[in-house]
Amino acid sequence: MPEQTTAIDYVMEAASGPHFSGLHLDTQFRSPSLADSIKEPFVIGVSGGTASGKTTVCDMIIQQLHDHRVVLVNQDSFYRGLTAEESERVSEYNFDHPDAFDTVQMLECIEKLKQGNSVQLPIYDFKNHRRCSESFRQVNASDVIILEGILVFHDQRVRNLMNMKIFVDTDADVRLARRIRRDTVERGRDVDSVLEQYAKFVKPAFDDFVLPSKKYADVIIPRGGDNHVAIDLIVQHIRTKLGQHDLCKIYPNIYVIQTTFQIRGMHTLIRDKGISKHDFVFYSDRLIRLVVEHGLGHLPFTEMQVVTPTGSIYTGVDFCKKLCGVSIVRSGESMENALRACCKGIKIGKILIHRDGDNGQQLIYEKLPKDISERHVLLLDPVLATGNSANQAIELLIQKGVPESYIIFLNLISAPEGIHCVSKRFPSVKIVTSEIDVALNEEYRVIPGLGEFGDRYFGTDD
Repeated sequence: MPEQTTAIDYVMEAASGPHFSGLHLDTQFRSPSLADSIKEPFVIGVSGGTASGKTTVCDMIIQQLHDHRVVLVNQDSFYRGLTAEESERVSEYNFDHPDAFDTVQMLECIEKLKQGNSVQLPIYDFKNHRRCSESFRQVNASDVIILEGILVFHDQRVRNLMNMKIFVDTDADVRLARRIRRDTVERGRDVDSVLEQYAKFVKPAFDDFVLPSKKYADVIIPRGGDNHVAIDLIVQHIRTKLGQHDLCKIYPNIYVIQTTFQIRGMHTLIRDKGISKHDFVFYSDRLIRLVVEHGLGHLPFTEMQVVTPTGSIYTGVDFCKKLCGVSIVRSGESMENALRACCKGIKIGKILIHRDGDNGQQLIYEKLPKDISERHVLLLDPVLATGNSANQAIELLIQKGVPESYIIFLNLISAPEGIHCVSKRFPSVKIVTSEIDVALNEEYRVIPGLGEFGDRYFGTDD
């Protein structure tokens, strides 16, 4: 038992990968329809003058986006190798001109990363002014791609690949001092050659190419890495964009709880077919509790003032009083304990629907509070697959007098087909889930999914 616990702890700590679980699909499940569902990475362009602090800004963004996979691609990697003649006259070569870069290869690499493929980036030797012929930097598919360089905004084709463009704006004297320090320490050059190159090529190129591209930026960061407020706001915006599944942009009634390593770790565990029943129930209960609490946050509240033990007045909110839960038997019953733990004494109704394939639906049993028409309803079912059972349950609640906008449907995982089915028919019903999976297979099971949830939870899958 101790060894098993250690393994589980390891998975919880080491769980990684994008929140959208479809990226973990085995190739046997891939099809054109599923590939269309895979989320494209968020591409950020970071430009600015030489030594403006672009790399520092990128590093700070990467550190704050620690719960996502982020890759940094430097434009410097795509310098063209100098010919023998150019190498002999390297002092006359303009490394800050757009022609110094292999933009076509850079475009190909970014497009491959956007498609979810890994790439090998070239490594440039700044002392010998040529690419290392035998060394490459392996870059894998990621949630976020940061493309950094002085001229990444110059070419429209490159700009078109970006979801966000950041320009790091730093005083010219500061940039020159940093450039001297960097080129002498890291690139083995002397001060005179650095100053000569700066006056002859760097500054004119900045005025001709870099500064004009500033107009394309979505965000301008003065002082670079010293501007913590601007970087915090940028990271918040990126998190919001990453947290939005494409279906959330189509249906405003869909809410996916923000992912963390803990949530992804728990999904890793409950999706593992080899997990013990005890651990499956334990981590399912933890996830269910998070979904329930998130769902409660969508209920109406009224302002309320209370007197604290210090005699001060605290202005807060009062919980919605008219509330009940309704579980779709039997998997939905697994969510009742979490609801009771959050809402003391809450009434819970039951609906039993017989499902036969994708279309056959039959209401077998229902027992609901008599005053349900006056209540907000939390509809409970851990898996939203085709959406047919959910639609029939929602239709019954509406027939009982519950306003459509008073229904919040809570589940652990949702299939896109189920979301389409429910949201198109009942656009005012809120759906709260912890993860949206890729699709349904031919047997109408969610892929990658977690199997028959009720059987696994209640121990009847033997």
